[in-house]
Amino acid sequence: MIINKPPLSSPDDVGSGMPHPPRFQSGIRRRELMLTTATTLLFSTNSVLAGIVQGSLPWEQNAGAPPTEVRPGPWTYFTAEEGAAVEALVDRLIPADPQTPGGKDAGCAVFIDRQLAGSYGTAEGLYMRGPFAEGTPQQGDQSPLSPAARYRQALAALDKYCRATYAGKSFTQIPDNEKDKLLSGLEKGQVHLEGANGRAFFELLLQNTREGFFADPVYGGNRNMVGWKMIGYPGARYDYRDWVERHNERYPLPPVGISGRPEWVRKAD
Repeated sequence: MIINKPPLSSPDDVGSGMPHPPRFQSGIRRRELMLTTATTLLFSTNSVLAGIVQGSLPWEQNAGAPPTEVRPGPWTYFTAEEGAAVEALVDRLIPADPQTPGGKDAGCAVFIDRQLAGSYGTAEGLYMRGPFAEGTPQQGDQSPLSPAARYRQALAALDKYCRATYAGKSFTQIPDNEKDKLLSGLEKGQVHLEGANGRAFFELLLQNTREGFFADPVYGGNRNMVGWKMIGYPGARYDYRDWVERHNERYPLPPVGISGRPEWVRKAD
């Protein structure tokens, strides 16, 4: 499966403050859902518990844990060979076009590398006790392996498959049309990797690539906010309510990340 770069986001997506896949184009739209929810809350006859805050704020200042900005540098989890393979993979999932860089230049592989080196990669937030059995799609991943271990296992199996199938060549060395055929085979479960679930790896890789393309640049992907510019997402701008109802108009201001914009940072004298 290749990610087709979408046209400008729908007015609902622009106004919602979050980029979202086209699934919101049908069914209940987010704004309608929010309006219904707000109306229900305003006119509900049920009592609502409330409290009065006096004397001090109900939270502690600086108690949060802001993300640490990813800096350019060597791979932190991937080996050089693994990193090159993932760069080639994400660049076929999101190929470049004249307007927008592909997955590699957007930093998707770097995003995945840094995520696998952290708490996501070690499954810190996941339930990792047995029993481990293949479940329904609604039950999510049931693997006993952490995401980092799944990548290592699958990338090794993919390399073995490529070298056996393409005269000793790695994934990075085969032509793009063969890369696409291989990815399509993984997606459909037609390509079987020794010791790894190829289809599950494809789904994990696709999800992480999407995240890397649209997440805040502070995490290493969405370099120069290319994903947000592509869909007209304003990012972390404080207020863009004036544009919520302006349908079919492109938001004119550049997106803003959690760390602001590069030109807003004062350079040392």
